[in-house]
Amino acid sequence: MGQLVSKEEALFYDEAVPDWPGEIDFYRALAVDVKGQGGSILEVGCGTGRVTLRLAQEGVPVTGLDLSPDMLAVAREKSQMMPNVRWVEADMQSFELGERFDLVLIPGHSFQFMLTPTDQTACLDCIRRHLAPGGRVVVHVDHQDLSWLGGLCQGHGTGFELVKEIRHPSVQGSTRKLNAWSYEPSTQTACVVTAWETVSENGEVKDRRETEMKRLHCIFRFEMEHLLARTGFEVEGVYGDFFRGKLEDGSQDMIWVAQRAASTCG
Repeated sequence: MGQLVSKEEALFYDEAVPDWPGEIDFYRALAVDVKGQGGSILEVGCGTGRVTLRLAQEGVPVTGLDLSPDMLAVAREKSQMMPNVRWVEADMQSFELGERFDLVLIPGHSFQFMLTPTDQTACLDCIRRHLAPGGRVVVHVDHQDLSWLGGLCQGHGTGFELVKEIRHPSVQGSTRKLNAWSYEPSTQTACVVTAWETVSENGEVKDRRETEMKRLHCIFRFEMEHLLARTGFEVEGVYGDFFRGKLEDGSQDMIWVAQRAASTCG
């Protein structure tokens, strides 16, 4: 299953997770194609609707699916005047919506919450069953930084480090997000604990809360290629950024575009 988030993460998610360069235009181009075909889109791991709502603005029917009720509550609040959006609370590896989509997206590294081959194939099998013939899936994951992971193995940079300072109308002062990372080489798992600090106008920390540890699987290129082939997909392209640049050693992201194989059923 995926991993639940804290109420703080749901409240500050939009400010704490900015768009990747070129990301929304990449997805919008795909959404325009789907709209032209009279189709629909499913976003898996939609969070607060950061991507879902932008695609719905193109006039295409979009379904956002997430495990977190707190994230979905924020998403529903933001989409009250958008009749072409619906939200579903479900696990990304065991959902059944009773319909098929022309495009399924897993943005923002959410697929990395699938920690084992069993989790990964269950998720991709579920997505394949929900794709119309010829439908596409787009999976956005990290392109692993081996020097950073190696440093974590050696104990470097494992303390809490400031990620972002956020101002939100519901909080007097500001809120700091800090992450502490570690890495388990034997399972290819990166682990992170997030601390949220409420800070007064004069810089005094008034409150601090730490989340439970989250675990993310570190996926490598040919591992992902094998997973897609195993679950009935044909890779259409793999990119190192949302401008469809070539995946290279220095790329920070992998964006996979794959099509449901014509020979698959179910």
